Amino acid sequence: MDIERHNDEVLGPRVAMTPRKPPGREVLQGRYVRLEPVDPARHAHDLYALSHGPGGSVEMWDYMGYGPFADEAAFRAWAAERAASTDPLFYTVIDLSNGKASGMMSYLRIAPADGAIEIGHIWFVPSIQRSRKTTEAAFLLAKHAFDDLGYRRLEWKCNAGNAPSRRAALRFGFTFEGLFRQHMIVKGRNRDTAWYAIVQQDWPAIRADFEHWLDPANFTADGRQRAALDARRHAGKQPF
Repeated sequence: MDIERHNDEVLGPRVAMTPRKPPGREVLQGRYVRLEPVDPARHAHDLYALSHGPGGSVEMWDYMGYGPFADEAAFRAWAAERAASTDPLFYTVIDLSNGKASGMMSYLRIAPADGAIEIGHIWFVPSIQRSRKTTEAAFLLAKHAFDDLGYRRLEWKCNAGNAPSRRAALRFGFTFEGLFRQHMIVKGRNRDTAWYAIVQQDWPAIRADFEHWLDPANFTADGRQRAALDARRHAGKQPF
C-alpha cells in the first residue's frame, strides 16, 4: 500500500473545493409558496394573527426555543431581531393561494469552508400544515443550498421527542445520523437532539422525488396525492 492510499483510508479522501457562498437574501419562488427574507413590516401581522389568533395552535410552539408570544408587539419585536440576523438567516413562507405570511424557516450553522449548512427554526401556521406548501418550502431551501450555492451537506436537527419533525426529515430524504444526548436545554427542559443530513451524492435522486411529488399531475382534483413523496425510495425508483 502506498502512503497516499494509506492516508486516504485513515484520514479520508482529499477534497478540492473553494468556500461556498453564504446564502444571501434572495427570494425563492415556488409554485405553491414563496420564501422571502423576514420583513416585520410586511409579515409580522399575518404571522402573529394566523399562529396566535382564531385557528392558531399553542402546541405548535412546544418544540421551539421561543413562543408563544404575549401579544403582537412582542412578536413584532422578536421578528425584527430575526430579520437582522444573518446566521440564522430567516425566511417567511408566503402562501401563494392568498398572499398571506404563513410560516418561517431558516438556514443556520452556515459553514462555507466545509460546504455544510442546516435548515431549521421551522414552523407553519395550522392552515398550511401537512400540505404540499410546506413540502415545497423545504424543497426550495434544499434546492437553493445544493444547486445554487453548491453546498455538499444539508443538515436537519430536532428534539428527539418531536415525532412529527423526525418523520418529516425521513420523508424529505434526510438520513438519520445519530442521537446527541443532553445536547441542549430549551425552555428549562433537557433536549436530546436527533441529527439528520442529506449529502451531495444523495441529492439528485431526492430532488427528482420532490419534483415528481410536487407536480400538479401527482394530485387529484380534490388535492389528494396519487403517490407519496418517498414512494419511489421504497419501490426501487419505479415511476409514479
